[in-house]
Amino acid sequence: MEKIFKTLVVLLLLNSQSFFAQQNQNTAQQLELQKAEIQTQKTLKENYKKLDDKIDSLRKEQKELEVKKKNLEKSESNLKATKDKIEKLELTNQKIENKINTTSVSDEEIQKQRIKTKENEVNIQKLKLTQITQERELEKAMSTI
Repeated sequence: MEKIFKTLVVLLLLNSQSFFAQQNQNTAQQLELQKAEIQTQKTLKENYKKLDDKIDSLRKEQKELEVKKKNLEKSESNLKATKDKIEKLELTNQKIENKINTTSVSDEEIQKQRIKTKENEVNIQKLKLTQITQERELEKAMSTI
């Protein structure tokens, strides 16, 4: 009986050691799993941060492009307006010249009309200088896009 008891005690000790060894192994696996989970979370946070930075960068770039587009449209509009003013003044001068040549008006009225024509010519030259500047601005705006 004593042999059976000893054998039973030995078996119990072996089983308990096996049980504790298995628990230790499970605990080690859980620790490894937790470490892997922590590393995954860390990597995930880093990737989200990179994505957020990229999104911010792209939004900033988009705003810059919108500003450049707006400047380009404004330059085109200004240039068109200047061209329209030049055409209008040239047409006015033609009308004045036709009026001088086709109607009989006093010399004084002719002088007034010629002065008006000269004033318009000066304004046309100013507008042409403005037009050149605007064309350069337009080229500059186009080159930035």
